[in-house]
Amino acid sequence: MSIQAAQITGVAAGVPFVAVPPITPPSGSKPIVVAWHLMDAPRTEVAFAAALPLSGLDAWRIYLGLPLSGSRTPPGGDEELTRLGFEDAVLNLQGPITHQAAAEFVPALAALRGQLDLGDGSIGVLGGSVGAAVAQLVLAESDVAIGTAVLVSPLVRLHPVVEALARRYDFTYPWSEASLEVARRLDFVARADEIAKRGEPAVLLVVGGDDEPQGFHEPAQQLRDALVSRYADPERAELVVIPGMGHALADEPGVEPAPQGVHAAQVDRHAARWLRRHLTGTGGET
Repeated sequence: MSIQAAQITGVAAGVPFVAVPPITPPSGSKPIVVAWHLMDAPRTEVAFAAALPLSGLDAWRIYLGLPLSGSRTPPGGDEELTRLGFEDAVLNLQGPITHQAAAEFVPALAALRGQLDLGDGSIGVLGGSVGAAVAQLVLAESDVAIGTAVLVSPLVRLHPVVEALARRYDFTYPWSEASLEVARRLDFVARADEIAKRGEPAVLLVVGGDDEPQGFHEPAQQLRDALVSRYADPERAELVVIPGMGHALADEPGVEPAPQGVHAAQVDRHAARWLRRHLTGTGGET
């Protein structure tokens, strides 16, 4: 584990991480945000921490690396990931990445509690694209109480995302029973009841105005509507659209930390506002 400029880097239960301590001196009751990056830029934990630092949030911010990315990229690098994607993106990439990352959450958090003396503060989650699918799996399935979530450019329903990619790259994805099972697990509109029954976590969805409508805009709106219909307090689910923003939050290659872009800064303000309001209880306006 190493400490550089207020960032702590290391490995927890086999998962690489970047941790940023709270603004005020850490204590056993400080809130914790656990975050997972995109497979688009920013595509590593260090790059995601630079893109969405959650400025002004007095909480532990812990960015976990996804499987098959960063230091865990398979031999062959991007070429191998591209090959796996064209062979079967669902069964080789989206399914394994999300399922493994969700399974790693509890042991990684336990290891981090020991390494960083995190204590038992309230927990929120943050995810971008595929990382948002991991955050939603944690919301729906984890025994850890999660009170708040921010989902950016989120993969909310896998099936329309795969179909959108097929249209973009002019191919037909051959759905099988195995890949349909992955899609069912990664359909969080259909699983809205499961999320709502876990204490009605406060969920903010942030999408780019230029992102793919059927793959990302419509499912995000559907999830927001599904949660509102189930929540006693409809203000605990919100959708924000960032004009002019596409799917990614950083320029390519998105591997190393880079200066925060205009759209990422807007996302960061909305995310920090939401987390201050629902996680730290210190007010929601920026």
